[in-house]
This record gives sequence, C-alpha cells and structure tokens, in this order.
Amino acid sequence: MKSLFGICLTLLALCSQPSFALNPASETALQQLQQRWAEINYQLPAAQREAAFAKLAGEAEQALAREPDAAELLIWDGIIRSTWAGAKGGLGALGLAKQAKARFEQALALDPQALNGSAYTSLASLYYQVPGWPIGFGDDDKAAELFRQALAINPQGIDPNYFYAGFLVDQDRYAEARSALEKTLAAPDRPGRAIADTGRRNEARKLLDDVDKKLE
Repeated sequence: MKSLFGICLTLLALCSQPSFALNPASETALQQLQQRWAEINYQLPAAQREAAFAKLAGEAEQALAREPDAAELLIWDGIIRSTWAGAKGGLGALGLAKQAKARFEQALALDPQALNGSAYTSLASLYYQVPGWPIGFGDDDKAAELFRQALAINPQGIDPNYFYAGFLVDQDRYAEARSALEKTLAAPDRPGRAIADTGRRNEARKLLDDVDKKLE
C-alpha cells in the first residue's frame, strides 16, 4: 500500500481552449505563490511546513477567486494543496490530494499547455503516490500516461524529469530513472525560480545516489 507521506507536490484534456493571459495582478500573485512555496518547501523546518502551506493555500484560493479561469493559478493552487498533503501525511491528507487532483483536471480542461504542461506532471505525481482503490485514486497506468504527455510538452524540464524519475524508481526501473535524473540536473534554470531549482537539483542528486546504489 502506498503512503500519502510520499506526496511531493501533482487525465487527458477534454477541451483544448486556451486560458486567457493572466492580468497583471494575477501574474504578480502567481510569482508570489511560487516564491513562497519554494521558501516553505526548501528553507522552512519540516515541523513548520504544514501550517505554512495551509496559509499559502488560502492565499492561492484568494488569487483564484479573482481569476477563476486562470489555468496557471489552478495549477499552483493544486501544487500547494498536494505539498500541504505531503506535509500533513497519513490518510488525513487524502482530502487535500483530492482537492489538488480537481484543480489539475480543471487546468487541463482550460489549457493543457499552461506552464509547460505542469498540470500533467503534477497530476501524474498524485496518481502514483496516492494509495489505490479502495482507499484512494492511485493508478500507476494513468500516471505513466500523464508523464508521457508531460514530457512530450517539456522534455528537458527539471520537474517532469525529476518526478518521472521518482515514478521509475517506484517501478524498480533504475537505469531509466538514472537517465531522467541526469536530464533533471542538466535542465536549464527558470527565471525567478532560483530557490526551487536549487532545491530540486539537491533532491535529484540525493535520489541519484540512491539509484546508483541500486545499480551497483
């Protein structure tokens, strides 16, 4: 049985209608959410993260209320809720994971290309880390398909390759995971995302060390 303790953060799009460009206020809110998420996830002591993510989720909800059809804000609302679930842990986090899943599905219906296909990556991560039926909605086959779509959109991206590597490790596919982690470490920097990029690369190096031990 899989555990919600592992959630880090993460369906085919039924509608290809693009979302409208974010208005300036929403763009600023999005950048603030991204920055604060990175600070909480990578710089705050673990014991303080659950409360901090709960507060940030409230801020994301306020931003989304101002522009409810913004796929980018839906994605980040979902990311915050899924990482809040990870900080919370246990079956009590399942409700948050379900909320995150709904946000990612809404984003995909509006614009599957938003934020370089981040909704696919985030939703795939949920599908492979959440327990399966009858406890949760976890589904490795669906996760694999969503990762394929994420990587088709953003093949060199730091996040899709890192989370895909985690999925491959979960499947005991260590050689493939190593390749994905190498792509993670070689991914280009993202403007304004220095904390997140540094933290993700540190996670990738640690996972790569674990993978190399499995391959010895």
